[in-house]
Formats: sequence, C-alpha cells, structure tokens
Amino acid sequence: MSAFVLALVAGALTGLALGALGGGGSVLAVPALIYLLGLTPAAAATASLVVVTVTSATALIGHAREGTVRWKHGLLFALAGLGPAAVGGAVSAWLPAGVLTGAFAVIAAVAALRMLRPSASAPTEAPARPVRVATAGAGLGAVTGVMGVGGGFLAVPALVNVVGLRMRAAVGTSLLVITLNSLVALAARAGADVSIDWARVAPFAAAAVLAAWDGKRLAARISAGSLQRIFAGALLAVAAFMLADAVL
Repeated sequence: MSAFVLALVAGALTGLALGALGGGGSVLAVPALIYLLGLTPAAAATASLVVVTVTSATALIGHAREGTVRWKHGLLFALAGLGPAAVGGAVSAWLPAGVLTGAFAVIAAVAALRMLRPSASAPTEAPARPVRVATAGAGLGAVTGVMGVGGGFLAVPALVNVVGLRMRAAVGTSLLVITLNSLVALAARAGADVSIDWARVAPFAAAAVLAAWDGKRLAARISAGSLQRIFAGALLAVAAFMLADAVL
C-alpha cells in the first residue's frame, strides 16, 4: 500500500476520533506517522500537532453551532495550560526518541483505562471552582507540549470529572482546549530543527478534517459509552505496541 493511501486511511481514523470523542486524534496520529509513514518521533510529534490543530478547529465549529461548547470553562481550562504547553514543547526537543515513545505509550494506556471507567456522563452540570479547573488545565498543557498530543483523550475525562460537564458538553469543550493547546505547543516547536515530509502529512491532515464531520455524525448515532469502549480497546493495543518498541 502506498504512503499516500496510508496517509489518507490514518488521517481519516484520526478525524473520526476527534469528531466523535472530542479527543484521541493525536494518540492515533503519532504512531501512524511513525510506523506507517516513517517519520521520526520528533517529526511525528510536530506533524501531529499540525494535523490536530487544523482538525480540532474544524470540528469545534460544528459543535459550537449545536451549543455543546462551554466557552467560559473551556477557556479557563485551556489558558491555564498555555504556559506549561510552551515549556513542554521546548523541553521535548532535548528528550531521546525512546523516552518520548515509552512515555507516550504509558500515557496512552492510562488514558484507555480511564475511558473504560463508568464515568461517561454526569447527571448535572455543576462546574468546579476555578482553581481546580486551572490546575487540571495546567497539567494537560504540560502533557501536550512534551508529548506532541492535543490532550483531548485526557481533557474529556477531566472536563467531566473535575469541571463537572456532561459528556456531550465535554466533547465539544475539549475541542476548544485541544485547538489552543496545540497551537501554543506547535509555536514552541517552530525553532526546532525538525524536517516534515509535507507530501505525506498534507493528505493525512485533509483526510482528518473531512472525517471529523463524519465522526460528529457518528457520535449522534452511537452511545458515548460504546464509542469510548471501542476507542479504549484500540488505544490499549497502540500503547502495548509502542511500549514494546521502546523497550526492545
């Protein structure tokens, strides 16, 4: 299978995850860019931020039109993570490839286990105090910068369990958080000496943007719990593969 076709397929899966779950796109994008398209971990992390930024911003528009974005809490959550995201993005350039791959695998596994917990929804929206929201946002920003991930796979559980949003609102709001965090992390990497093969990344990003709309429609037809369980299973498989690759 050609690199172009692989880029389209992987990009479509990334977009579906972002559109349906409000996160998880970069968890799929990074390993796909490394193992399917042959990018280095550093280049894959940077390219992933480009793909996730464009795709999440596109998906955010659709969720905003349906009123599922909680702008006040999302902005506070995101702004608290901007500084840590910038610092993390600068630090990541100095970390060995094996460390990045292994750390990513561990975080992906933790995220999958959290998604399998029976906490997909909250009975009422009772937003937490600003300090708790900001603390959770800062932690997510640091992960975004170092790992080159948008953080949606961690943002959604945090917005549900810490901020107190319902699942649908958490999905929409997480796209706002992902977009802002990814932009800052990408800007922090601008000076890094990383070469990106745009002939492969561009079709990947285009497929992701188009598939994000399909993911949004899919989410309306399938229960959030079912989507989370399916995605969590795939995420555990990816984590196991990447951890084995980092260790062996």
